[in-house]
Amino acid sequence: MALIKLVLLAALAMTAFAANSLLCRMALVETDIDPASFTFWRLTSGALMLTLLVVMRNRKPLQEGNMASAIALFVYAAGFSFAYISMTTGAGALLLFGAVQVTMISWGLFKGERMSALQWGGFLLALVGLILLLLPNAAVPQLSSALMMLAAGIAWGVYSLKGKGAKFPIEATAGNFIRATPLALVLLVIFWPGGELHAEGIAYAVASGAIASALGYALWYSILVHIAAIKAATLQLSVPVLAVFAGWLFLDETVTLRIILSSLAVIGGVAMVIWVKKLDP
Repeated sequence: MALIKLVLLAALAMTAFAANSLLCRMALVETDIDPASFTFWRLTSGALMLTLLVVMRNRKPLQEGNMASAIALFVYAAGFSFAYISMTTGAGALLLFGAVQVTMISWGLFKGERMSALQWGGFLLALVGLILLLLPNAAVPQLSSALMMLAAGIAWGVYSLKGKGAKFPIEATAGNFIRATPLALVLLVIFWPGGELHAEGIAYAVASGAIASALGYALWYSILVHIAAIKAATLQLSVPVLAVFAGWLFLDETVTLRIILSSLAVIGGVAMVIWVKKLDP
């Protein structure tokens, strides 16, 4: 794959991932849709789009994936939606991203992976960045929302770990979306008394599920084979930055000093863990 084409496709994939945060926040701020409805329409539309992609590849969508991964996917999607009720686009993306990376790094440590002193410094720096963002401030006014986003990040980290090395990642993603959809339906029924059928809100959710999620993941998996793992992980550092910029551009969200410092700590800390070689014996 030509370098320029690869760079453009990678940038498009990262933009799609950041768009999930923007679309969810826009739906909850600018329309009357509720988080449970957003979760349902996002997962349902994502499942339909992924099923179409899998069928076009002459494969069966439920051949891959599993219920444990589907539950993790559902917890991520639900926590993500409910957290964005009272959280800015950038703060939510940063908390999500930080929690995902800390979860995956922590699992590696639990499994016996070793880190150098500089890598440990990066890991602790990322944790400090998350703690700084969790302290009461205008960007994260409710601790409950922050905790839900952290739960979403942990769930996505678990989902990523379970799907690591999948032979058919697009098919596995399709199977997990399909299995997660009934869980989203149960959530929708539970919160139905407060739900609103808002066309514009549903459109945002469908765009998040079918385009930013389904097509975004498919695009990412298609170029992942051409990118070294360390470069792929580094590329994802751009997602919270893009989300902060999108929130400022489309929703007039304030980019506070705390957001900037937290971003530098989390992204810089994770970058240290990714890039620093294991120098300790």
